[in-house]
Amino acid sequence: MTEPHAEQPNTRRLLDCEDCQAGPDSGDIRTISIGRDGAVKEIWHTDQCPTYTIERILMEASAAKVKEQDARAKEAFPAAHSRLREAAATLPASAAAGPFIAALLELVQAQAEDTTRFVTLPTWAEILERHFPPKDSA
Repeated sequence: MTEPHAEQPNTRRLLDCEDCQAGPDSGDIRTISIGRDGAVKEIWHTDQCPTYTIERILMEASAAKVKEQDARAKEAFPAAHSRLREAAATLPASAAAGPFIAALLELVQAQAEDTTRFVTLPTWAEILERHFPPKDSA
């Protein structure tokens, strides 16, 4: 099976900066970004380019925001996880809701075991198949 984006051509767009007019032969700094379409956009800048300065300021501000969000989440997650477990323990053991509650608790526990990464797709599949096994086709 091929990846969903495998059919898309891997295009590379080399652009001169509209502000400083730098290109590969005259630029000091190269920025590279990948668009949602998979195209790689490469732009050259001089070190005094106002566009590059703005991009750098925005990138640093975004990095600071992500660090703040991460710190808040690391503080909030354990308490929220505990509240989820407590709430699940108070629910009646319903045959209909049981597998959903158990799967949710197990998925959240898998994330809690390592908050520096996302729960991988194979882990999701393993947990969901355990709680919602495939029906026999026989």
